[in-house]
Amino acid sequence: MQQVPFNFNASKNLEILSKTAFLTTHRAGKTNIMVTAWGAIGVMWKLPVFVAMVRKSRYSYKLIEKTREFTVTFPYTDLSKVASVCGQSSGRDVDKLALTGLSTRPAHQITTPVLDVPGMHLECSVIYARLMSAEKLNSAIQELWYDRQSNDYHAFFVSQILDSYITP
Repeated sequence: MQQVPFNFNASKNLEILSKTAFLTTHRAGKTNIMVTAWGAIGVMWKLPVFVAMVRKSRYSYKLIEKTREFTVTFPYTDLSKVASVCGQSSGRDVDKLALTGLSTRPAHQITTPVLDVPGMHLECSVIYARLMSAEKLNSAIQELWYDRQSNDYHAFFVSQILDSYITP
């Protein structure tokens, strides 16, 4: 493991994020993996942050609301088959680790583990959360990504990056 600044390999990690990264949650002995392609890395309130976008209907949303933490993995190996399985299943119904054959390793600063895959990992603690609303959303984005009837908007979890490192 190699400790690195949160913005290490920024271009590479943003490219991975735009396709598929993984957000991991953990509560009461149960670990869940969610595929994420929406998020942001930056600085807010002079803190390194990752902003995760998670729909309110997702199992991960409920876990983050309760634990106020998660990890993010930018895989440096092809996990497209894993992403497909994780994207088609809910952690409410299945154990995605068992289903995909993935394992985890303990995090350093939080209780949620990181995926045991080559890549960069962020350990995140939520410092602010906000649910999106239709009234403030650009109409073109609304039409493209959301169904007003379902009211299934994303929540923004602004999270302090407590640790960042690369595993081989």
